[in-house]
Amino acid sequence: MILVAAGTTVVWLIGAAWATSGPQRAPRSSIDDFSRSNAQPWGGVDSSVCGNEAFAGAAGQAAGQAAGQAGQAQGAPLSDDVFENVTVLAGIPVDEFMGTMGAFSAALNLCCSACHPGAGTGDADWVVDTPRKQTARRMVLMMSAINRANFGGRQVVTCWTCHRGGELPATTATMADIYSEPGLGVGDVLVQVPGAPPADEILDKYIEALGGAAQLATLTSFIARGTSVAFGAGDESREIEVFAQAPGQRTTIMRSVEGDYATTYDGRAGWLVTPYTPLPVMTLTGGELDGARVDAEMAFPGQVKEVFSDWRVSFPDFIDNRLVRVVQGGAADEGALATLYFDDETGLLTRMVRYAPSPVGRVPTQYDYADYREVAGVMMPFSWTMSWVSGQDVVELSEVQPNVPIDAARFARPAPSAP
Repeated sequence: MILVAAGTTVVWLIGAAWATSGPQRAPRSSIDDFSRSNAQPWGGVDSSVCGNEAFAGAAGQAAGQAAGQAGQAQGAPLSDDVFENVTVLAGIPVDEFMGTMGAFSAALNLCCSACHPGAGTGDADWVVDTPRKQTARRMVLMMSAINRANFGGRQVVTCWTCHRGGELPATTATMADIYSEPGLGVGDVLVQVPGAPPADEILDKYIEALGGAAQLATLTSFIARGTSVAFGAGDESREIEVFAQAPGQRTTIMRSVEGDYATTYDGRAGWLVTPYTPLPVMTLTGGELDGARVDAEMAFPGQVKEVFSDWRVSFPDFIDNRLVRVVQGGAADEGALATLYFDDETGLLTRMVRYAPSPVGRVPTQYDYADYREVAGVMMPFSWTMSWVSGQDVVELSEVQPNVPIDAARFARPAPSAP
């Protein structure tokens, strides 16, 4: 049983870009809202430079990045409808636009302030064309041209291909690169390994480890409550609630003094609300919607085999010195794509990494699960760490109420966030 507090680049970046302007309509921005500040060691978000604590990570929000299986929601505003001075990323949905900013952030290890004067203060200028923004536009066009000319338009070369967390790509091999033990270099898209056990065998073991298919079928809803601590927030925690209804409805709400952060998926449509969204209620599209669907359906994992198609088993790996079986589901070029890591001994899900496309490369969101406990005969993780390209959240549950009635309004389009 996976109680995902979905979260991605979108919320963190929105908080970054609009933390100083409050919940009113956002200042209209350019395309190049990078999302990490002045070169920082890779793996951390410098909340002191990137703005207030809203920068440091907003827990439990929408999932996925960019175009995917669900497609663009009808009537969803586009980037150039909401922001000013949008050029090479015009014509894409707002949530995809914000997810693309996260891909920039991860690839270059930069924050908004690297491109936008005053970002993280009360005097940000999101529209002015700075040299870095102009360079970013040229790089996007160059990358697209390389892929068209050499790979039939497939997204083979991305920002990460060269930058890998640094502003300047490395051009020369080091002796450590040459003589150190090589890394595995596992890619985004995995292939079936000859001789590996069938995916069904690993997934069936997972279902049995959770309590068995029959027992999982008895769980039709739950309400979970606990706390979430965002990266860079110290010991400050926020209340979090998860409402889930089988087979695929879920709402996650995080309470904060500046207003609620909420992600809702009703089985077909999804929405994001935070105090800093560029729209009062942001409609999820494409990969964002795909991710919300995955999170909702994985909350009732008896149906795990139907969540993805095209299952394949890769080489085993190790997480925290424990052998894990690696299974990937989904297609590389459409819809949701995810890699699941199952503990070889217990059969339980240890990690899930979702990949979704953006105009400048796939964007990963990772969940690490721990502290499985029995609830109504079903094993459920009471702790998980969610990591995405712009932050990290640690969730600890205090209670899970199984098979409780949930008002249908919990899964309806939410109201705008208010303090």
